[in-house]
Amino acid sequence: MDALRSCRAWIFDMDGTLTVPVHDFDSMRRELGLPAGLGTLEAIAALPEPERTRRRRRLDEIGWEYALVARPQAGALRLLERLEARGVALGLVTRNARANTEETLRRIGCDGFFRPRMILSRDDGPAKPSPEPILRVLEESGVPPEEAVVVGDAHYDVLAGRAAGARTVLLDPSGDSPHRPLADHCVVGLDELLPWAADPSVPQV
Repeated sequence: MDALRSCRAWIFDMDGTLTVPVHDFDSMRRELGLPAGLGTLEAIAALPEPERTRRRRRLDEIGWEYALVARPQAGALRLLERLEARGVALGLVTRNARANTEETLRRIGCDGFFRPRMILSRDDGPAKPSPEPILRVLEESGVPPEEAVVVGDAHYDVLAGRAAGARTVLLDPSGDSPHRPLADHCVVGLDELLPWAADPSVPQV
């Protein structure tokens, strides 16, 4: 994981990564009448209009309810503070809606870490696992993919990061995610990343 210390851009997922996971995706799919085992965005995109718009709107409403109870993941603020102090470019790419994203970041105290153009939601174009939002954030930051890392708790994050050419970290609190082989690094908590968020010119003891 020493390579992470030299990364000049860190791009984070939001729900379940910077926040304590609360989303019950199985319950959401049942409420939305979507098939099990398929991503909510992908399942909704396959629907004809006007059902697609109606269910997308309801998905936004459900996401807003989750945003109102958002809490920061352990270690999230310390990690962002350390990276910010080092001058690292901080980005956020989420499959959530923009309004929900802004409210969530405000509630967990992380809204001040990300410039508006460094935050991309599902309302801003193709969603993960497409690498496009990762590449757009990197273009905005001026950092090449090989000097960036994507941190997230789902396979969408890892797949998007890999496709963009960045390093990837899977947050896996259980320690037994089936997606672990996809990631360059796996951690059970964000605190594990603190040593690699430090200034690389300062010896770590």
